[in-house]
Amino acid sequence: MSWSPESLPDLMGRVYLVTGGNTGIGFQTVLGLARQNATVYIGIRSEGKGAAAIEAVRAEKGDAKVEFVKMDMMDLKTVVRVAEEIIRKEKLLHGLVNNAGIMATPYEESSDGDGCEAQFQTNYLSHWLLTFHLLPLLLETSRQSPMGTVRIVNVSSDGHLIFGAPSGIDFNDINQTQTGKGGPWSRYGSSKLANILHAKELNRRYGGSERGCIWTASLHPGTVDTKLSTGATGSSFFQVILPILKFFGAYSKVDTAAYTSLYAVASDEFTQNLSGEYLQPVTKLGKASKQANDPKLAKDLWSWTLAEMSVRGFAPVSLQEELGERKD
Repeated sequence: MSWSPESLPDLMGRVYLVTGGNTGIGFQTVLGLARQNATVYIGIRSEGKGAAAIEAVRAEKGDAKVEFVKMDMMDLKTVVRVAEEIIRKEKLLHGLVNNAGIMATPYEESSDGDGCEAQFQTNYLSHWLLTFHLLPLLLETSRQSPMGTVRIVNVSSDGHLIFGAPSGIDFNDINQTQTGKGGPWSRYGSSKLANILHAKELNRRYGGSERGCIWTASLHPGTVDTKLSTGATGSSFFQVILPILKFFGAYSKVDTAAYTSLYAVASDEFTQNLSGEYLQPVTKLGKASKQANDPKLAKDLWSWTLAEMSVRGFAPVSLQEELGERKD
């Protein structure tokens, strides 16, 4: 590894939110930030698992400033509530790591009754909505901080290259049910493509080389044996392939798989020219698909998502106007 979290600066006074921070890469991201004295919120559904994660962090660093916030990625109302809770509790927010995700799960629609397919909502829609509601706080923090301090990181996957549809995202069939061609893996690929497009559009809107901007990144964390693979359709495949990947050195341990997230969200070595880019372990520019590099698709996805969230009442006009949405 050419980079490690040991080179991170002291993060005392900085505040971060990590979704899915109770296990796997998310937990290691929380731990890495807490070790550097940051205040870290862990956004997950289970209070018990949140408490266990906090206990595990404090077992390594007794004075760690970690806190649980309850959010269910399959219930958009809870996502908005978490954003509101963070805004009430904190005057500043320096980083958001959109890490939570599911992979190749059987078809399911969200529990909030909006009819969104589970992978697309968990991996993308909920993170878009969380980010959207936190943007005012992130922008205000960036105006009060040195350039490049405030960042948003989307954990994506090279799976978007393998499983994504050649046409990109079909806005007329987001759930991939009408064409008969959709399946667990293609839905996963589309959700991870959306993560990359989201980061690129955020960079177009809010990135820059001056104070008052937000730097972004999307990333592939590496091939990792986490609980994510156990729920995947065809999960027995991983039990066969992982030993092979380990043998050839193409497998990342969970702790080192978090390095790219930590690098992107908090390292001084992450510079403005990397904002909006797709990274691979640890500091390399990754090869994203043609669709992931399509600025029109990124704009269209933002517009589609904003419209969907507006119809559902989750993107109020007042917030849109605050962010200049009506002018774009």
